[in-house]
Amino acid sequence: MRHAFLFALLLSTTLSAQYYPTPTAWANKTPAETGLDPAAIDSAIVFALANEYSGARDLRLAILQSFSREPDHALQGPTKERGGPAGMIIKDGYVVAQWGDTERVDMTFSVTKSYLSTTAGLALDDGLIRSVKDTVADYVWDGTFNGDHNGKITWEHLLHQTSDWSGALFGLYDWADRPDRDGNLDEWRYRKLQEPGSQFKYNDVRVNVLAYSLLQVWRRPLPVVIKERIMDPIGASTTWRWYGYDNTWVNVDGLKMQSVSGGGHHGGGLFVNTTDHARLGLLFARKGKWGDRQLISRRWTDMIQTPTPANASYGYMWWLNQGPRQWEGVPDHLYYAAGFGGNFIVVDEQEDLVIVTRWLEPREIGEMVRKVYAGVKANR
Repeated sequence: MRHAFLFALLLSTTLSAQYYPTPTAWANKTPAETGLDPAAIDSAIVFALANEYSGARDLRLAILQSFSREPDHALQGPTKERGGPAGMIIKDGYVVAQWGDTERVDMTFSVTKSYLSTTAGLALDDGLIRSVKDTVADYVWDGTFNGDHNGKITWEHLLHQTSDWSGALFGLYDWADRPDRDGNLDEWRYRKLQEPGSQFKYNDVRVNVLAYSLLQVWRRPLPVVIKERIMDPIGASTTWRWYGYDNTWVNVDGLKMQSVSGGGHHGGGLFVNTTDHARLGLLFARKGKWGDRQLISRRWTDMIQTPTPANASYGYMWWLNQGPRQWEGVPDHLYYAAGFGGNFIVVDEQEDLVIVTRWLEPREIGEMVRKVYAGVKANR
């Protein structure tokens, strides 16, 4: 018993000694000081800088060009011209590498979905949502989930992107978002609905339905929730912003609030700097704990890493290094947030490692991460 007590005490002391940055300072270490191979880390940085996203820096053009085949696609929220490649590598809490302008605020597109997922986790922790298996219609009764089909949709279906929610939200129809390439307008409009939970479909309208539903549950703007519960406690800057679209203002308890978007598909979403992304990544690498505070439950950080049966590569709006999108030569336990234009937050709890890279050609992310992990393996 005495040995077990001493081991528990030693483990507790070791965990409590983990380094966390303050709001105003983030300590640096060389790769070698944290057990990483410097040459491999340098190679990863050179690769990231040499493989900038090929789309236009004027993101209005990049968005409109990328989604031009969608019926009536238009910008409905703010955009911002992007910067160049930037990133950070965090090991054991320390900055071991950074490149580009890490303080520049940029759009981050679908990385926003992982922040949105976090507000769902907080709602579950607080008991505002009793279970992710509950139907959303039990909480949002304004007609958004009326009907036999939409009435079956659970919080988990929305988080897994397997809901096949059908309808229009703020003037945008679900079927017009990323329609099948081989179809036509009538086929898209009158398609057969899939049983909720049976089919994965990446769809921003349905993600925005989740954001709207969470606004109804929290009854506070989601940017305020995440600022108070996550971003301020982890020492994030005051420069980030989270937008919806021009027409997504709703009345909540007599107050005008904006329902935010889960990405920049029509503009909007989260505008944030690289350093703030790295702080969020470190929070998740530490299983939701920051210093001596458990900001979001370990239950939630485990849940987001559980793949949906319909897509082994996807959890609760975090991508998993499993299934059809797995990066070869990289540990299968890591998970990541991903957004248009090559925006990524890669989290490895086991290695206490975070990689943030921005404006990397998206198809090159696997190679870039492999180069970092070559540095992890080299010193073993």
